[in-house]
Amino acid sequence: MSGVGVLGAGAWGTALAQMLASDGREVLIWAREPELVAEINSARTNSIYLPTATLAETIRATGDLAELGALDTLLVVTPAQHTGSVLASMPAHPRDLVLCSKGIEAGSGQLMNHVAQDAAPGSAIAVLSGPTFAHEVAAGLPTAVTLACAGGEAQWDRIAPVIARPAFRPYYSDDVIGAEIGGSVKNVLAIACGVVDGLGLGQNARAALIARGYAEMLRFGETLGARAETLAGLCGLGDLVLTCSSTSSRNFSLGVALGEGGKASELMADRRTVAEGAHTAPVLVELAARHGIAMPIVTAVYGLLKGDDPRAVVSDLLARPLRAEQGHPG
Repeated sequence: MSGVGVLGAGAWGTALAQMLASDGREVLIWAREPELVAEINSARTNSIYLPTATLAETIRATGDLAELGALDTLLVVTPAQHTGSVLASMPAHPRDLVLCSKGIEAGSGQLMNHVAQDAAPGSAIAVLSGPTFAHEVAAGLPTAVTLACAGGEAQWDRIAPVIARPAFRPYYSDDVIGAEIGGSVKNVLAIACGVVDGLGLGQNARAALIARGYAEMLRFGETLGARAETLAGLCGLGDLVLTCSSTSSRNFSLGVALGEGGKASELMADRRTVAEGAHTAPVLVELAARHGIAMPIVTAVYGLLKGDDPRAVVSDLLARPLRAEQGHPG
């Protein structure tokens, strides 16, 4: 059945549904919480995750995955750590799955496109990623993203007209790995930048951290098969700059709280929304070690999440050996 659905009614899923409905299109969105389904359908609001938006009348929420079973295009916006289980619960149907969550599965170390292929083997996979704050997308502010299609231009020709809107512009890529790695690594680096802000270390330090973090993203991405030009685009550098610069980022806000002396276990337990970088950091550290990739900033964030003192972590980073900026493995 032709039509578009959204799996996941957090802030980003709700914003995408609102964007898709901006031209009067009917959009079906799945939410896990029955009370949220009722609120979206009756009050046209999502007070838990996106309280700033009044939702379009053509958005309908459901708690039944089977209702989305026959749709040809699904935007998958469930948290990365739950994506596999949700997709495995979907009725089998050959469709386009557009993966919109950013992260790496903790148990397997797999990127989301591999998780989706395993859970829904009959589907064609694409990845949507880029500099996107949910509240701005929901408000119809101009946004550009990468839409990376594993199925190449034929898949792009199917999906792009479904997703594109006057204020929401996708750009084509076939580098699914690059799109995923950019979105995953930047979440961890955003935590680091938040720590710098929380410690009051200044904008010079944050700019340096973004640049050196981008070098880590490139090393990691190219080792795993991503293209450098993909990571230099919207889904890599673009998303990195946005997420590392604003308290609208959940990951940046978590870092700020850590820098101000908060305990990671308490901060994570108290959050209704997911700072995905906290789940991604230990997986990245493991993968980097496996492939022999130097990622000192990512490793430092992992230490912070385990309880290391932020000022000691920063001192350790500053004490690293002096070396050339380019052409060195770390």
